[in-house]
Amino acid sequence: MTFSKSSLVAAGLAGMLLAAGPAAAQDIKIGALMPMTGDLQAFGPSSMSGIELALKEINAQGGLLDGRTLTVVVGDTQTAAQTAVDAAQKLVNVDSVVAIVGALSSGNSGPVATSVTGPAGIPQVSSASTAPVLSDIDDKDFFFRTVPADSLQGVVLAQVAKAEGFENVSVLYINNDYGEGLATAFTGAFKAKGGSIAANLAYEPGNASYRGELQNAAGDGAEALVLIGYPENGVAILRQSLEGGFFDSFIFTDGMKTPDIISAIGADFMDGSIGTAPQAVADSPAAATFRSAYEAEYGELPPKPFIDTAYDAAFVLALAIEKAGSTDGAAIRDALREVSSAPGMEILPGEWEKAKAAIAAGDDIDYVGAGGAQDFDSKGDVPGTFAFWAIEGGEIVTREVLAPEM
Repeated sequence: MTFSKSSLVAAGLAGMLLAAGPAAAQDIKIGALMPMTGDLQAFGPSSMSGIELALKEINAQGGLLDGRTLTVVVGDTQTAAQTAVDAAQKLVNVDSVVAIVGALSSGNSGPVATSVTGPAGIPQVSSASTAPVLSDIDDKDFFFRTVPADSLQGVVLAQVAKAEGFENVSVLYINNDYGEGLATAFTGAFKAKGGSIAANLAYEPGNASYRGELQNAAGDGAEALVLIGYPENGVAILRQSLEGGFFDSFIFTDGMKTPDIISAIGADFMDGSIGTAPQAVADSPAAATFRSAYEAEYGELPPKPFIDTAYDAAFVLALAIEKAGSTDGAAIRDALREVSSAPGMEILPGEWEKAKAAIAAGDDIDYVGAGGAQDFDSKGDVPGTFAFWAIEGGEIVTREVLAPEM
């Protein structure tokens, strides 16, 4: 009996697939909706490093349930709502993920939650979507976030601006849920502290020129520009502002906290800029443990937001799966609040084996996140603290970590 080369190749491939089948079936897959390209690309790969660290620790310390491996499938949102929805549908319907971390943009997370994960009963935990409007979307209680809402960041941003001596500022914000929500929170809090808003304007991403918006913002004695946006368009706005002599003092939010803006514009022009971003108290045991583990695995922790909260999203989802004893979406959702709130044995980042043993023994656990407390309320929101950061000597430095003055 003889065999053709093609039949041998086909038989070999079939054998490989059969051999891989049982092992692959043991994996538990979560999805990650990340902007690997597009306006928020500066935060996609760095957020993935946080997720990957969580998975490495979990799998090295016994894996999930009966020793199964936790894996991640990435969907590129391109920071576009329809692309994010399409990527989420693939993750759920083709890749069969049991939960999703992401998206980063609020304008992506909302449509995904209402049209994909909510209807499908798949838990979705965003590590960066901060728009206040997400608290009240129709998500069937399947949307959570490990980062505090901008209703809080806006208050801290106003605190920082006033403390730095600004009395009259203009606001230029990206025209989406994130930009509008944070602009509203900031302007309300700044006025309540006696400050004045010279202009409060939206900008459309992707424009070639923002000189018209900048000219309007520069009137009425504005001392600084509060820029609420993302790096890709933010860099263009900064460059045109400086070239046109509109503003040379800038106040940023979390979406602009990246070294990319310094390298693109130049340290001489960016030094003295300030901003806010969600951040845990740096010397807290949870934050210190995460930083040490990250640096041991990857080297220096970049001065970007959302790496720690991406880690938290993956870790808390794994804890919920372990607590539920199941990959059923509703069971995971119901367990998310159980594993992240007091009372219970305190679990820090990296303490998977400890958590796994406690759950097996029937003990309650309380995960204390790398990015701060992860006590999900009835809307899936968490409390938080925020970094007051600045650009000094061409570097992003944290001056102080603040809680909102409510």
